[in-house]
Amino acid sequence: MKRDQSSGETLLTPAEVAALFRVDPKTVTRWAKAGKLSSIRTLGGHRRYRESEVMSLLEGVATRNG
Repeated sequence: MKRDQSSGETLLTPAEVAALFRVDPKTVTRWAKAGKLSSIRTLGGHRRYRESEVMSLLEGVATRNG
């Protein structure tokens, strides 16, 4: 977990997001490519995801499943 310098928002790695949803990190990347989740690219080209957006998506999944 890391804070975005410009917005101060917490950013998550694909592995951290995958752990929350109990899926493979490649699934998280596919979600981003499909537009289900927006990503930010680091200077090194790595994807990061806004914690607030991930939590909103997670709450939506929990609501549908339970």
